Amino acid sequence: MSSNAAIRHDGDRAAAALFEIAARLAGRRVVLIEPVTGGGNNRLHRVVCADGTRLALKAYFQDRTDSRDRLGTEFAALRFLSGQGVSCVPAAIAADPTSGHALYGWAAGEPVVPPSIGDIDAAVRFVALLKQAAMDPAAALLPPASEACFSGFELVRQVEARYARLQAAAAANGALGRFLKQEMRPALDRHATAARLAYADAGLDFAAEIDGARRTLSPADFGFHNALRRASGELVFLDFEYFGWDDPVKLTADFLWHPGMVLEEKLKRHFRQRMLELFADDPTFARRLEILHPLYGLRWAAIVLNEFLPERWRRRAFAGTTQRLSVLSRQLARAQGLIRQLDADRGALSDEV
Repeated sequence: MSSNAAIRHDGDRAAAALFEIAARLAGRRVVLIEPVTGGGNNRLHRVVCADGTRLALKAYFQDRTDSRDRLGTEFAALRFLSGQGVSCVPAAIAADPTSGHALYGWAAGEPVVPPSIGDIDAAVRFVALLKQAAMDPAAALLPPASEACFSGFELVRQVEARYARLQAAAAANGALGRFLKQEMRPALDRHATAARLAYADAGLDFAAEIDGARRTLSPADFGFHNALRRASGELVFLDFEYFGWDDPVKLTADFLWHPGMVLEEKLKRHFRQRMLELFADDPTFARRLEILHPLYGLRWAAIVLNEFLPERWRRRAFAGTTQRLSVLSRQLARAQGLIRQLDADRGALSDEV
């Protein structure tokens, strides 16, 4: 993330209001506010206080079509993790749900590019901290992660729902319509059928939710795209708007599939192996990961096409994204690439399990 020109306190009414919100949440005088680029859904500002303290002021996009309380979820998650002694996340300082702003500790660092084996190990250590924190009685008060998938049935339901929304948008975009009909629909039918049959062969119930003992806490948008490398070399993890309880299989598959970062195959293998070790206390984890992995890839193929949905584009525009036509072309190419990966990745995973 990078800063743009500083906002002048006397620039206009909106700037004055931003200074007022920042000072009120910080409890001290604010001397500088700079917009930061790099966020996909929200606006982020670096705040400098009179005493030199640097903070992050986050303005959450308020979407009437999305009932999720992203501000409340992220703030509560970071407060909870801080109480668990987790130091590799920003501190939650103060929140103002009415204005849609929250103030956090400033996470200074550089993008994790390219990631290394050591970075994979750091990511797995963070997941281990989340697994440990999940055993605290206070964790029972935390909600499910956004779009948690506790069963194979729920995973397929979510992909089908995303497909239906994209179909509605495809009426205005022929390229999207062709992709959905010719590539995504056949892949979804094939892999959903294969998953149901594989669950039956393994003696597992495709429709049954995994029990609480097999669930863990998850950032729900986990990867190096949401991390920075501190000057010390340690990683700090960001973005907990969708945090909550989920299946560790989903956390693992999402990390491996996430289009927001590029992982070499050796890094994917290393992460997968470390996660198999971390969740070895669940005798079904490895098999469920193998079976559901392609369906999570399909889910991501649908997610990257969100920009075709009018309501999602409004959120991107709020965060400062422009040039919609080029964005749509890029995202469609990403979805096509994910579809092509499905069978190759499943074969690799089967060889290792």
